[in-house]
Order: sequence, then structure tokens, then C-alpha cells
Amino acid sequence: MSARTYAQPHGALLFHWERPRRRKVAIAGFLLASLGLHAFCFLLFQVIYPPMSSLLPPPARVSLIAPTSEEARSFLHWLAAEDPALITQTQRPVDARRFQLPRLAHVPSYVAVPPSLKQLPPPALEKLDRFSMPPAPVPMTTPIMPSPPVIAPSAITFAGALQGRTFTSPALAFHATQHDAPQDAQFRVGVDGKGMVRYCLLANSSGDAALDEQARHALILCRFQAAPRILPNDKLTWALATVHFGTDLQLPPAAATAS
Repeated sequence: MSARTYAQPHGALLFHWERPRRRKVAIAGFLLASLGLHAFCFLLFQVIYPPMSSLLPPPARVSLIAPTSEEARSFLHWLAAEDPALITQTQRPVDARRFQLPRLAHVPSYVAVPPSLKQLPPPALEKLDRFSMPPAPVPMTTPIMPSPPVIAPSAITFAGALQGRTFTSPALAFHATQHDAPQDAQFRVGVDGKGMVRYCLLANSSGDAALDEQARHALILCRFQAAPRILPNDKLTWALATVHFGTDLQLPPAAATAS
């Protein structure tokens, strides 16, 4: 409790000493309410909505096979026949006597004392006059002469507007400066109305500059038949010329190439 002073109209100082409240009635009320709530819940969940009863598992059962029925006796006979212990042990035959001597195997005398064996005589060798190569006339074989190589001469062909036209060319004799086989050289040529080659431009090289120059010189010396008079003399016919290098190509000596 705290003592507070209040200003009275008469100016006197008063202390308020209040007694504590009585809580016994409130506690008793809460206890009665809790008891009633518990009784209501018990009635609701045990009487109106009873809990579901859980079934216990069935108890363990043991079945005994007794030879009282035909089925049980057949099953017992099968178990006795399939018993692995009977298979592993030695059983006496049914018709055997109770006291029977065992059968002993015959042991020959040479097993204990091995006899001395005689050596075989050496085989007689018969001398036979036989040879793997009997004497006979020597076969004569005729050597096969190799066929001479086929020589493919060098040639010049024209395509485009000059294809099929008759022309004359000089003797083709090319001299290579390399040992590798050259490719065909192609040139763009311009022929006038008189059949003379005015222009010869290299299109695809053969890989050898000396062969390209020789092929260009041979194309310049080619002559075609005169064109019809319909075309003027200064009219040029452009076409593609190909120089095919054959096997008659003369290669440089090996010493010169090595140096």
C-alpha cells in the first residue's frame, strides 16, 4: 500500500488504509466451473461419442500333424522319404542278414612286389633309297617380258566457242624442271577472224612456271580456219584452252635436281 496525501478543504492530511479484497469466493467459483467442464467433457467423449475400440492381433496358433487322417499320414511318409539325414548316411538293405561279413576286394601280388620288366629290343632300321626330290628333268620356265609402257602424248583441247573447230598446232615437246607430275594448264585465248591467236592469258597454272611458258608459246603458234565472212577481222572469239601434259614429258636429270 502506498500512502498518498490529499489536500482537504480544511487542510488536513489523511492516509487511506484499504483492506485487501477477499478472493476466496472467486477461487471457489473457478474450481466449480472446472469440475463441471470436466464432467461435461467426460459425458461428451465417453458416453455420446465413445472411443473406437482397437482389435488385438489374434494369438499364435500351433498346428500338430498327427497320424490320425490319411492326408496327415501321406504327408509324414513324404517327410520321411525326403529327409536329408537319411540320404547322407549308409543304410543296410532290407534283405541283408544281421551279421554279414564285408566283401573284401582282391589284391594281386604284383601290387605289393612290382615285377621287373624287360626292355624291348631296338627296332631294326631298314635303309630305303628314297629322296624328297627324285631325279627328274629340270623344268624350263620362259621369262615373261614386261610390256612396254603406253605413251600418252601431250594434247591441246579447246572449249566454248572454239570447241569442234579445226586447228593446227606445232609439235608438242615440253621440258619440265621438276620431278612431280604437273597438272593441266588452262589459258584464256582470244582468236581473231583470220584464225590467229591474238591473246593468251594464264587461267590455271600447272605448278611449273617453265611448263606454263612453253604451253603458252605452243598456243600462240596454233592456227584455226578462217571464220565466216559474217564476222569482221577485228572481232575476237574468246574460249578456254587446256594443255594436257602426257607421258612424253621430259623430266630433268636427278643430278641436276639434287644440285
